[in-house]
Amino acid sequence: MGNPCLRCGACCAYFRVSFYWSEADPFLGGSVPLDLTEPLNPHRSAMRGTLHAPVRCVALDGTVGEQVGCTIYPMRSSSCRELEPWEADGQPSEKCTKARVAHGMPPLEPIEGLPPSPVDSPWPLTA
Repeated sequence: MGNPCLRCGACCAYFRVSFYWSEADPFLGGSVPLDLTEPLNPHRSAMRGTLHAPVRCVALDGTVGEQVGCTIYPMRSSSCRELEPWEADGQPSEKCTKARVAHGMPPLEPIEGLPPSPVDSPWPLTA
C-alpha cells in the first residue's frame, strides 16, 4: 500500500499548522524554515497560509486530492509529524477523515489485521 498522503494533502489545506516557536529558531535547534512561518502568539508560530481561509500551507506543493508533497518534509513541524492517516489500531484518523471529507474525498479504509489498541484491550497494560 502506498502512502495515501502523497495523493491527498487535505490536512495541509484544512488545519492550522501551529507549533512552539522554537521549532523555527535555528539557534535553538529548530528545523522549520523561519521565513515560512508567522507568529500566532508569544509562544506559538504557524505555517504561513494556515491562519486564514482559504487554508493552504505554504509548504504544500501540488493539487489536493491528486498528487501532493511537502517541500520541507524532513524539516516539518511536530504538529505535522504527529498527524497520521490511521490510528494504531488501523482505523482511519478522525482528523484525516475530517480534512478529506471537507475536500470531497472519502475517508480512508481501515487497515485490516492489526491488533486492537491497548485502550480497547481487556488485558491490563502492566502485570
